[in-house]
Amino acid sequence: MISREDFIFTIGYDGERAVVDSKAKRQYGANSTMELAELGLYRAAFSSALYSKDEAEMRAFIEFFNTKAGTAYTTAEEVRRLFGVNIFEVKKVLLL
Repeated sequence: MISREDFIFTIGYDGERAVVDSKAKRQYGANSTMELAELGLYRAAFSSALYSKDEAEMRAFIEFFNTKAGTAYTTAEEVRRLFGVNIFEVKKVLLL
């Protein structure tokens, strides 16, 4: 499993490598899920909540996102499809 910071700023995959936005990782990698959401980094915030596997954190993010976006998502699966985020087993990271 890759680190939380690598996962939340993964922009794609090249074979078995996760392609990571290194600038965003440096700038925002230490932020919590809700801090990322408050900064408007919704995909990263969702990825952070997904990586944590904490249901309360996920619910808090979904509620926050629904309020900001005017949506009515209720499950992580719905938001996962919106942002195109999924957890894959990768062994290497390519920083861009």
